[in-house]
Amino acid sequence: MPAESATSLLCPVCRDPLGFSDAAGRSLACPAGHSFDAAKQGYFNFLVGKGTVFEADTADMVAARFDFLSAGHYRPLADAVAERAAGALAGNAARSPGTVLDAGTGTGHYLRALLDRLAHDGIRAGAIGLDISKFALRRAARLNPDAVNVVGDVWQPLPLADHAVDVITVVFAPRNASEFARVLRPGGRLVVVTPRQGHLAEVAGQTGMLGIDPAKDERLAASLEGHFAALSADHLDVPLSLSPDDVARLALMGPAGHHLDRGALASLAAGLPPLTAVSARFRINVFEPRH
Repeated sequence: MPAESATSLLCPVCRDPLGFSDAAGRSLACPAGHSFDAAKQGYFNFLVGKGTVFEADTADMVAARFDFLSAGHYRPLADAVAERAAGALAGNAARSPGTVLDAGTGTGHYLRALLDRLAHDGIRAGAIGLDISKFALRRAARLNPDAVNVVGDVWQPLPLADHAVDVITVVFAPRNASEFARVLRPGGRLVVVTPRQGHLAEVAGQTGMLGIDPAKDERLAASLEGHFAALSADHLDVPLSLSPDDVARLALMGPAGHHLDRGALASLAAGLPPLTAVSARFRINVFEPRH
C-alpha cells in the first residue's frame, strides 16, 4: 500500500501520528510506542477501549453484499460516486497527492471504482477505508490493497488528523458530521449517497427490507447543516433485472439483514420468477465544509 495512504492517520489510543514501521506496510506505530499489526487479510483493527454500540454487519450479510455488488448491479452508482470524488481531487491537483476517506467502506467496491477512476485520470491519492465490520474489511482489504483498511467506529473520534482529507465518500453508511468536518480540508468535498422513495419497492415489502423514511432528505440536511453547505443533489435511477438469488442477497445485505429469517427468505426467493424487475433509486449529495 502506498505510504501516502497512512500519512494522515492518528493513533486511536493517544492520538499521536501513525506511520508504517516496516517496509511491507504491515505494521503501524506511533512515537509513544503503540503499534498495530495488520491482520492476515491485510486490515488494521483500531477498535480500542469500550466496545461500540453500533451493530456490525455479519459474515453472511457481507457475503451477500459482496456477491451482489460483484455482479455489477450497482456499477452505475459506483461510477457516479467516483466521478464526483475524482472531480474534487482533480480540483485540488496543486496539493497532490490528495487523500480519500471511504467511511463505511463495506466490502470496498465503491472505493475500488474510485481508485480505478483516479488511476485512469492520472490523479495520485492515498485512500483509507473505514468500517465497523471486520468481516467487511476482510473483503475490502483484498479488493483494495492499495488503501489502508481500518476497522473503526465512525461515531468515535476518527483516527485522522485535522484537515487531512480531500474527499469523504459515504454510501449507505452513518455520517458523523462534526468529525467529517474536522478531518476535511478547506475546499474538500463530502459525497453522500442515500436511497430515495421507491427504492427497491418491487421487492422491499415481501422480503422484509426496511422502508424509506419520507423525511430522509430533510434529516440528512439537518444533520449536516451546522458543519456543511450543500453544493449539489442529483438523482440516479438504475433498472435492475434480478434472479431469485440476487433478490435474496439484496434483502440480506442491508440493515434488515440483522433481523431477517434466513429460512423464510430462501423460501420466498424459491417462489420468485427467473427474473424480477426492480428499480434502484439513489440520491447523490455533495457538500463542502463550512470552514
